[in-house]
Amino acid sequence: MFYAKELLPGAATYTMDEPGSKYCIMVLRHTAGDEVVLTDGRGGRYQAVITDDNRKKCVLSISQYTLMPAVVAPVRIAIAFTKNTSRIEWFLEKATEIGIQSIIPLISHRSEKEKFRADRLENILVAAMLQSQQYYLPDLAAPVSFDKLVAEAPAEQLFIAHCLPEQKQHLWQAMEKGKDSLLLIGPEGDFTPEEISLALGKGFKPVSLGETRLRTETAGVVGVTMMNAVNAG
Repeated sequence: MFYAKELLPGAATYTMDEPGSKYCIMVLRHTAGDEVVLTDGRGGRYQAVITDDNRKKCVLSISQYTLMPAVVAPVRIAIAFTKNTSRIEWFLEKATEIGIQSIIPLISHRSEKEKFRADRLENILVAAMLQSQQYYLPDLAAPVSFDKLVAEAPAEQLFIAHCLPEQKQHLWQAMEKGKDSLLLIGPEGDFTPEEISLALGKGFKPVSLGETRLRTETAGVVGVTMMNAVNAG
């Protein structure tokens, strides 16, 4: 499967860019007459046939378009990025493969002030989407401050995973199936007590992800896994 971001329903033909053409023709060894599948990352599935196997400008004829069904109850995670960028990139890859709909880089009091490279991160999401044979690219939001996100609360179900020793439900028990859900994952060192108090005051439920203390990126993967499992149950 190949990603064609600019492809629109109703298109009759599509010309791949040079990197995509080289991968299709030189790496995968496709030739004229071969059938391939494209996606626009918005649910579109395009069946196509290669009409010109040029390794720089591969041309395809679109034979069929199908809009694949979207997830009814989106799973969203707002996560503080780690100092080690490879760890958060690992999270983005695995969360996409598992099936997340929205990822929000969270700027909290203790989070790292790393440069946000949207182009590199989107490439990771695209590769994971294609590898896992999905048709919807997760939405990667612009970084947002903790206070702003908590105030806007863009979901029906709101959860915050933190490490303070207080009464918390397990996420598995706290979440209701079939509702748009948002989970906050804190930075190395956790959210501050003030941030936790603010979130609780805005309707976020404190939840546990298990008995062990998890790294930020691990907590994110566990969170999206649990939320998808609840919705699938």
